[in-house]
Amino acid sequence: MSRSRTPANPTRCRVLTSPDRPTADLTDLQEAVLAVVEKLAPGEVTTYGEVAARVGTGPRQVGRVMAQVGHLTAWWRVVRADGSSHDPARSVPHWDAEGIPHNGRAVRFR
Repeated sequence: MSRSRTPANPTRCRVLTSPDRPTADLTDLQEAVLAVVEKLAPGEVTTYGEVAARVGTGPRQVGRVMAQVGHLTAWWRVVRADGSSHDPARSVPHWDAEGIPHNGRAVRFR
């Protein structure tokens, strides 16, 4: 993945490119959140609050970032504190493929 600053706003945005995702202009917060999520191994899940603690923001801000640009990463690996997903119907196939234990609505934390 190559990272370069965009000339329009060099202190706030970066352009991320990789073979598996399109180029996107991201804020520093968006980049930080995606970096944490990208470090999660298949089968591993975390909460919005845990991501927030790592990047120095709140869980609602992480939720906002995931709503905006979560499609650029493994969004199904980030769940609410109770283990539930914002979209269980779309999350379950990913959870099944990665062997993440769940009840069809929420993951079961190990």
